[in-house]
Amino acid sequence: MSVADLRAPARATTAQTADLTVVGGAGHVGVPLVLSFAAKGFTVNVHDLNEQSIATLKSGRLPFIEKDAEALLAKALADRKLFFTTKPTDISTKGPVIVTIGTPVDEFLNPVRGVIQKCIDQLSPHLRDGQLLVLRSTLYPGTTDWIDAHLKQQGRNLKVAFCPERIVQGRGIEELSKMPQIVSGTSPEAEEEASALFRPIVAELVKVKPIEAEFAKLFNNAYRYIEFAVTNQFYLIAKSAGLDYHEILKAVKHNYPRAQNIPTPGFAAGPCLVKDTMQLLAFAQNEFGLGNAAIMVNEGLPLHVISDLRQRYDLSKMTVGLLGMAFKAESDDTRASLSYKFKKALVSHAAEVVTTDPFVTTDPELLPLDEVIARSDLLILCTPHRCYKDADFHGRPVVDVWGLLENANVVY
Repeated sequence: MSVADLRAPARATTAQTADLTVVGGAGHVGVPLVLSFAAKGFTVNVHDLNEQSIATLKSGRLPFIEKDAEALLAKALADRKLFFTTKPTDISTKGPVIVTIGTPVDEFLNPVRGVIQKCIDQLSPHLRDGQLLVLRSTLYPGTTDWIDAHLKQQGRNLKVAFCPERIVQGRGIEELSKMPQIVSGTSPEAEEEASALFRPIVAELVKVKPIEAEFAKLFNNAYRYIEFAVTNQFYLIAKSAGLDYHEILKAVKHNYPRAQNIPTPGFAAGPCLVKDTMQLLAFAQNEFGLGNAAIMVNEGLPLHVISDLRQRYDLSKMTVGLLGMAFKAESDDTRASLSYKFKKALVSHAAEVVTTDPFVTTDPELLPLDEVIARSDLLILCTPHRCYKDADFHGRPVVDVWGLLENANVVY
C-alpha cells in the first residue's frame, strides 16, 4: 500500500498493521514525531527497546519534558492511535518504518556507523520488499546511500530515504508543524513516498539528494555550535580585559539588526551540537579548523571557570553548589551536559560539590535548591533555568557566565 493510501477508511487495529512504525519512538526524536502523526489520524507503532519509556507512555505520562505533548498523548491513547512494541517481529509491514537512531561518535571522536547498520540488520528480516525505510537522525555523510547498497547486497528491495529532524529538543511538536522538512531518497520512488508521508505534518518540503540532506543536518548543528564558541571566546577576551561582556553585548545588539543573532555566553552542550561538529571534523580529515576551535572553546569554558576560581578562592575549604544540571534551560535532558563535566573536574579541587536542578529526575544525588544554597560557600550557575533569576541566594557569591542574574552577588 502506498503512503498516500495510509489513511484509508479501513483502520489498523494492531501493531503489525499500523499505518507506520517509528523505531526509537519513545525517545526525544521519536515522541514528537509519533504524536504529530497520531494527531493527524495515523495509527502508529511506537517501537523502542527502552521498556521503561514505553511503559511511561502507555500510562499516559511523558518520559521527558516535551511542550504541548501531554494533551496529544492523552488523545492518541484514548483514540487508540498508538501501539507499543519492543520486538522487531512486531513491526508493521503495512506502512513506512522511520528509524530515529543516528550515528554516534567513539572515544576517538570518530563516527560509529556500525550502530545504524546493526539496527537496520535487525529490522531488515521483518520488513517487506517495497516498504519505505526512513532514516531520521544525524547520519555521517554517505550513510544513506551506503545503507541502500548494504540492503541490496542482502537481496532486499527497500525504498530508503533520509529525512532529518531539526527540531529544538523539548519543542519538537511545535516546530514540526512550522518548519520545513528536508526530504531525500535513494530513488525517485523513495523520495516521492517520503514526501507524501511527511506532507500532512509539516509546513513545507525541501527536496535534495541524500548526501546533501546529511550535510544540511550537520551544517545546521555545527554552525550553531560555532556561534556559541564565538560568543564564549568574546566573553573570555572581555573577561581577560577586566570587562563585563554582557554590557558590551547589550551595546553591540542594541537596535543593530546584524548583531541580533549573537547568543549569550554559557555552557554549550547537548547530544547533537558537539557530536555533529565532530562528524564534520572526521569527514574533513581533521581539516575543519573552525569546528576544532569551537570544540576547544566550548568544551574548555568550564575548565577555565574552575581555573579562575582556584586563583580567587581556596576551594579545598569550600562547599560549591552547582545550579542546574540539564544541558539547557527549562529542560530535564542531561545528555552531554557540561554541568557534569564541570562537576567531575571540580570534585578534585573543592571540599564538597552539591548539585540541584528543578527539572532533572534521573540523578539521585540532586538536592533541593534551598539545601544547596544553605550548604554552599560558593554557587555556580551552570544551567540558566528561569527559576534561578529571582532566587534568594542569601548573599552567597554566585558565578554567572550566562548573565541571567541581576540581583545576586555575582562575582564572575
